[in-house]
Amino acid sequence: MVKPGSGNTGEPSVRVLRVGEQMRHILAEIIQRGDVHDDVLASHVVSVTEVRMSPDLRHATVFIKALMGRDEEAVLKALRTNTAYLQREVARRVKLKFAAKLKFIADDSFEEGGHIDAILRSPTVARDLMQDARPDDASDDDA
Repeated sequence: MVKPGSGNTGEPSVRVLRVGEQMRHILAEIIQRGDVHDDVLASHVVSVTEVRMSPDLRHATVFIKALMGRDEEAVLKALRTNTAYLQREVARRVKLKFAAKLKFIADDSFEEGGHIDAILRSPTVARDLMQDARPDDASDDDA
């Protein structure tokens, strides 16, 4: 039996997931409280949707979403400009051997989900689903 996160499955370990979630909470709190002295960040509502840690916990990919997707590039630029401060704050609050390097990326999963939803609601897909739901005209009972 393979333990979850043992390295044999390709999935992150429980510790990696736990550290990522802890970092997500800390970053969200820092940004929400306005600890980063940046006009762009102060004027936007920013959500930290996920933090994916590398297996060695030295790198963290931080997925962010600005409210309504407004000025997302400006928000990313502001976060990247303040990366050193954010890394120091996270390192101070998360007790790890090394301070993780932060990489900020826009979270596109909401747009992807909306696109998939639009496809599933399209008339073409609805028609195909209706055809699949109908019993075949040529059934075995006619033979």
